[in-house]
Amino acid sequence: MRFQDFAQTCGQLEKTSGRLDMIAIISQVLPGLTDEELPVFVRFVMGRIFADWSSRKLGIGPNLLYEAVGYVAGVKKEQVIDKINATGDVGTAVEELLELKSQTTFFHEDLELVQVYNELIAIADTEGKKSQREKGLLVRRLLANALPIEGRYLARIMLEELRIGVGEGSVREAVAKAFGVDSSLVEHAQQALNDMGEVARLAKTGAAALEDVKITLFHPVRMMLAQAGSIAGMIEEHGEIAAEFKYDGSRFQFHKKGNWARLYSRRLEDVTAALPDVIGQLMGATDHDVILDGEVIAIKDGRPMPFQSVLRRFRRRHDVAEAQEKIEMVPNVFDILYLDGETLIDLPFSERRKKLESVMKMSIAPQTVSSSQEIIEKTYNDALAAGHEGIMIKVPSSPYTPGQRGKNWIKIKPEVDTLDLAVIGAEWGEGKRAHVFGSFLVACQNQGKLLPLSRVATGFSDEQLAEVYDLLKDTVERKAGKEVTFEPTLVFEVGYAELQASVNYEAGFALRFPRFIRIRDDKDIADIETIESIRARYQRQVNTAQAYEKN
Repeated sequence: MRFQDFAQTCGQLEKTSGRLDMIAIISQVLPGLTDEELPVFVRFVMGRIFADWSSRKLGIGPNLLYEAVGYVAGVKKEQVIDKINATGDVGTAVEELLELKSQTTFFHEDLELVQVYNELIAIADTEGKKSQREKGLLVRRLLANALPIEGRYLARIMLEELRIGVGEGSVREAVAKAFGVDSSLVEHAQQALNDMGEVARLAKTGAAALEDVKITLFHPVRMMLAQAGSIAGMIEEHGEIAAEFKYDGSRFQFHKKGNWARLYSRRLEDVTAALPDVIGQLMGATDHDVILDGEVIAIKDGRPMPFQSVLRRFRRRHDVAEAQEKIEMVPNVFDILYLDGETLIDLPFSERRKKLESVMKMSIAPQTVSSSQEIIEKTYNDALAAGHEGIMIKVPSSPYTPGQRGKNWIKIKPEVDTLDLAVIGAEWGEGKRAHVFGSFLVACQNQGKLLPLSRVATGFSDEQLAEVYDLLKDTVERKAGKEVTFEPTLVFEVGYAELQASVNYEAGFALRFPRFIRIRDDKDIADIETIESIRARYQRQVNTAQAYEKN
């Protein structure tokens, strides 16, 4: 497949608003792709370069891309930024700038889809002191051979922000339709492999290949997620439930085979080197080959330390031994996904727990199983007294569903309602804060598209604003007066008093009294709140208000 054909398909999808129409377009393309092209096309059309399980990064930011575009188009970087500000989109700006190049270039080499992928791999693999310069040269070479329409989508892919509205659900349905397999099989295979590109390749061979999919060691899967709920509601619906402490730490996934082990963060980044003490504890806890799900917390004087203390260790790349002495890290394991070659995610949680207890000598999170509201509430109060956030309630009969936020896991905590949202824009501060961003535009997601939801300007200390500025300054995509727009890379946890219907934001809602709680750099953009869950929260809020008025 020529990359030009891929770009034209993206253009067609970008103009299509109906989800079923998008599925139809993609499903018509997939059967004609080779085994090598298929995984690349599927990842690219979702705006991704690498498999979801991979912690590999392209390693280029907006500024490096803008410099390369300027060089190829024969303009200064500042002119590239001006064009982006004028068009409101990196892809459109690059397309228009490459039109200038195409008018003065007589030689052009057609780009193939797999060729583009291989060149992006080469960019990602470029390391060393001069890596940014070498990456820039590789990006220039790629853009020099790109037609304007190709440049539009190539630039967006490089920034991993394709903006054509194609989410994982649409691709899943397209794969099922293209190859005549059940979409539930595609979904289950994606949960285990965490790579829709590879799932599509298997689907092409038939349903049997999807049914035979198993979790693979050292290919991390997405972590199962929880939603808000109540103790009484869970007992009423399920009877006996399992309650565990909700830790104010960082999720991890531990993979072990023999004497080899790796530790992955919630964002599926390999954090093994930063946490050798946690690795040591988990290696000593079991003799089996396993994949474990848990949460690591920082302890001082027998009490859990704030979440940020844990993140400092997850981020650390140097002086790890010194950090171990300052902060004690304690892993708490609460689930097992793989044991000695067997994939366990389809087993009920109660059975997974038995297997966990049978193979772990220590580090197992305590658990209370009961149908008594009084006993579960005591566990909740015990968790708070011990310095934890609250409790998790889990349905004993439920499977492990990677990446899904459902009713089988419920979180109970006393704090103000919060949402995890992507930071997509900001305004410069004023007065003593004029050198940093002062307020931020945050967004939820809908099938991969980011929907603005609110602005957040309170809750920040001067130190936090400085930290946020350092994290975001190199991700600025465009500027307009006091406002800037970012490449979405950072997640905020935002507290709020209530949700309100609003026409001022694309999400259709706004947050009343939004307040910054903390940076969630343990979470990826794919982990932020969905518009569906926000609608559900709003409806629960309405129902509660109506019930109060009746009383």
